[in-house]
Amino acid sequence: MKVYRVGGVVRDRLLGISAQDSDWVVVGATPDEMLALGYTPVGKDFPVFLHPVTHEEYALARTERKTAPGYKGFIVHAERDVPLEDDLRRRDLTINAIAEDEHGQLIDLFGGVADLNDKVLRHVSPAFVEDPVRILRLARFAARFATRGFVVAHETQELMKQMVAAGEVDALVPERVWQELVKAMAEPMPSAFIQVLRDCGALVRLLPELDRLFGVPQRPEYHPEIDTGVHVLLVMDRAALLGADAQVVFAAMLHDLGKGTTPQAEWPRHVAHEKRSVDLVKDICRRFRVPTEYRDLAVHVARFHGECHRALELKPSTIVKLFSELDLFRRPERFERFLLACQADAQGRTGLESKPYPQAEYLRGALVAAQTVSSAELIAQGLSGVDLGNAILVRRAEAVAQYRRAYAGESL
Repeated sequence: MKVYRVGGVVRDRLLGISAQDSDWVVVGATPDEMLALGYTPVGKDFPVFLHPVTHEEYALARTERKTAPGYKGFIVHAERDVPLEDDLRRRDLTINAIAEDEHGQLIDLFGGVADLNDKVLRHVSPAFVEDPVRILRLARFAARFATRGFVVAHETQELMKQMVAAGEVDALVPERVWQELVKAMAEPMPSAFIQVLRDCGALVRLLPELDRLFGVPQRPEYHPEIDTGVHVLLVMDRAALLGADAQVVFAAMLHDLGKGTTPQAEWPRHVAHEKRSVDLVKDICRRFRVPTEYRDLAVHVARFHGECHRALELKPSTIVKLFSELDLFRRPERFERFLLACQADAQGRTGLESKPYPQAEYLRGALVAAQTVSSAELIAQGLSGVDLGNAILVRRAEAVAQYRRAYAGESL
């Protein structure tokens, strides 16, 4: 039995990136032998075990044979006769197919080290076409390493186009797409994920609402980049640069979907695109079974990003209404994500990346002011029901108005 460190931990060490856990492949062993050594089985589709001490994953070397369309149509062979080379050959990218033995020697059978040095994302073998999840994974690695200068190999790009044309992407189940999508949203350049999918034709199959934004013009005085699709990519990357988490980047990605449904005769204006965006966001979230917290933030950003941009012009009562629509009096913790997505939208425009966004600070202060209103005092006055609700709204608007006057005085 021989054990090799494999995959991401080897790749990241060569890139100078620290990695937490190691993955291992075991050659020349059987499941019974692993159990006898105290390993705990965890694999469902193929033999994977947890080390009895470190709890790291050890997988038996295996091969896969395609038997049906989609990513589940495989027969797995994991026996003691599977050599390391065959196990590495079934992997997706050459940079993920580098192994390391117990002496620290690299086993690089497919040019992974050279591709790391050349900053290329390249498939290991023609078997890449057998699993459509590999398109999503490659796109996610593009989002991770684009800031380091990595690009997709031309021949790999052609293979992905063939896969899309063959209908492989259509076999992906929503949960699997979401798993890769949400990981990509947390990478340094999430726009690269979308760009890779678009370049191979997968985006129009998976997210047609997003794909159709490309080529749709916006008013140049507000959007120097003009193209709505380009704007969305800029917003995603700006959000990532501002330190946003996956929830915020996901909302940024979907915030302008309604512009894709504007009649061409109305271009480059997009009147009421926010409302149309909300409906499309909800459709996507249903389709991919998106968690509630992601859906809610995306809906709020799509519906109210325009009002956030106009915050300094809004009446106090309108601001209070906005806070109520965002449910901030019950859930104030969601406010910062909303503000960050809106800031990314404002700055995700060519030449405006560093433009100040005072709206965020202003709205933070307005919320604090509105939160000072106590319903207890009004209840003590005998108010209840609709009368109580209306009185609270009036008091909150008055508090925001007072804050606004103080804010304006400080700004003079």
